[in-house]
Amino acid sequence: VAEPCIEIASNNELAYTYTNKANLVAIVSDGSAVLGLGNIGAQASKPVMEGKACLFKKFADVNAYDLEIEAHSIEEIVAFCKAIAPTFGGINLEDISAPKCFEIEAALQNLGIPVMHDDQHGTAIISTAGLMNAMEISGKKFEDIKVVVSGAGAAGIASARMYRNLGVKNIILVDSKGVVNKKRTDLNQYKLEFVSDTQADTLKEAMKDADVFLGLSAPKILDDEMILSMAKDPVIFALANPIPEVMPEDVARLRKDAIVGTGRSDYPNQINNVLGFPFIFRGALDVRATKITENMKVAAARALADLAKLPVSDAVKNAYNISHLEFGKDYVIPKPFDERVKAVVSTAVAAAAVKDGVALLKEFDEKAYFESLK
Repeated sequence: VAEPCIEIASNNELAYTYTNKANLVAIVSDGSAVLGLGNIGAQASKPVMEGKACLFKKFADVNAYDLEIEAHSIEEIVAFCKAIAPTFGGINLEDISAPKCFEIEAALQNLGIPVMHDDQHGTAIISTAGLMNAMEISGKKFEDIKVVVSGAGAAGIASARMYRNLGVKNIILVDSKGVVNKKRTDLNQYKLEFVSDTQADTLKEAMKDADVFLGLSAPKILDDEMILSMAKDPVIFALANPIPEVMPEDVARLRKDAIVGTGRSDYPNQINNVLGFPFIFRGALDVRATKITENMKVAAARALADLAKLPVSDAVKNAYNISHLEFGKDYVIPKPFDERVKAVVSTAVAAAAVKDGVALLKEFDEKAYFESLK
């Protein structure tokens, strides 16, 4: 065993050849913002992180190790991640509360390995994919729509940023105290990015004529009046789990022109992060990307959006006990068990990394790589 050690000592890059580093991701959490449970602490968050590691392996054959840490300040978490970087090919930050999660992720972007806070970007990427297809179906353009985002935490802010980068100009952010507008004096720097010059103060007021609602907040907060006040052909992604901001059957009772998605597998259009993180890291690891760029995230979203337009296999239909499944209002995002997602998303991410100049792999054959993952 001394021989590979000697080789790596002379050239650190050989760690990717002689060790598991090339296919190993750390899942780092302080347990301060566990989905649906809140700040439960490091040890109590371990089942969630172990589950995440299983999903990495099952869906993308990425080895992942969960690290729940009793360290909660920005400085401590950043120092911890820097200290473990030699062991891992990438770091997935998980269930770390806002706003510190933004600063932690930003501070780790020059670590030389991909670092991503999935709570932010996973939801942003998957919801963007659904939104791309919903806009195509409705014939609307990003620059013309009004988007209301309920929930101004990690996922809400990251989703709003991604929508803005795709051309959305009118975004109204709503937190637990109401609309993030210019009347507010209690806003942090991240909410100030999306401060609106609007007279609307409440969610009900904000929802009037909205084309899109993204819910990352609390169960059953949308009433009939709010749903009916939305614009023609609205998109409602109600992602609070397990009970969404509005039940799909309640939307269907009120109007037939809506495209509705939730975080649940028992309704159409499941917005599930498992469509993203395993394959984003798969693609990033395989081309030795030093970071995950905005273009890599957008490439993942576009790949998912395009995949939803292709015919669905009988195996996928059988997995969900569905006889008919094709692109349309009830199918704007691929199913997590679609076996094509791995090759399609991983390849799109890898190719974007090469294009952005963040891939250390010298030669990349996109077609051969795609075929190797099928």
